[in-house]
Amino acid sequence: MCVMTDLPLDQVRTLLAVVDAGTFDAAAAVLHVTPSAVSQRVKALEQRTGSVLVTRTKPVRVTGSGQVVVRFARRLAALERDARAELGMSGEPVRVPIAVNADSLSTWFLPALAGVVADPPICFELHREDQEHTTTLLREGRVMAAVTSSATPVQGCSVRPLGALRYLPLASPGFVARWVTGDLRADLSAAPVVVFDDHDDLQDAFVRLLGGAGASALRHHVPASEMVVAAVAAGLGWGMVPEVQAAPGLRAGTLVPLVRDRPVDVPLYWQQWKLDLPALSTVAEAVAAAASSSLRGPGS
Repeated sequence: MCVMTDLPLDQVRTLLAVVDAGTFDAAAAVLHVTPSAVSQRVKALEQRTGSVLVTRTKPVRVTGSGQVVVRFARRLAALERDARAELGMSGEPVRVPIAVNADSLSTWFLPALAGVVADPPICFELHREDQEHTTTLLREGRVMAAVTSSATPVQGCSVRPLGALRYLPLASPGFVARWVTGDLRADLSAAPVVVFDDHDDLQDAFVRLLGGAGASALRHHVPASEMVVAAVAAGLGWGMVPEVQAAPGLRAGTLVPLVRDRPVDVPLYWQQWKLDLPALSTVAEAVAAAASSSLRGPGS
């Protein structure tokens, strides 16, 4: 069996170019070689690993074995950029791709990044994804770090708890008057609901906590965190709203709780590559500090 140190780096970089560009022809243009040369390099790498690394579709699709090599390629590229920066060979900023859920983006996460001071400067590449699916981007090697609800580390990553983001079951006063008659479990199983996307299970989870099978099939998909709050306040449906985003509406009376003392706390974790990258460590500490003051700790 080959180990990563035996993998020819030109072949590894070529595979990464193919994955990022989507096709062999596009990768050839990026690398300034012929498509035939790209094909030969990828084929040689597949022979060396004994595995098919990409399917020859348009765009190409990475296989499970290919994901392992792509992760290695991205980490190698990050180490190279870091070494060049330390040696003063590059005046370019360090790029740190991060996967983060929309509600964190709209509440506590961006102020954390705004407080990062580094030399060379850091450029953030944010990928918005549901907290239950951000680890997929880590597993594929597309990001260096992720805010996730998974406490199980992705292979090659470390994990640290951040705290919990609290959600409240809310609706507008008019919505409550129309749809909530007394038996909340039955009411929410039939009433319209606002969800972020098809991955958003918070509303269903809350109804299951009440003993029901899940929220109603009458679902309004609103793929923006702030607009979900606005949609709930407008009476489009009920929804689970982050506590910090709910505060203004609760004070103004445009939002009311469907039931008191039944919040849903979603634990969040920071997962990142196990690499000694100063930029990544700087970001991790800033995120952890912001989370400690913005998220709920155990038992709070």
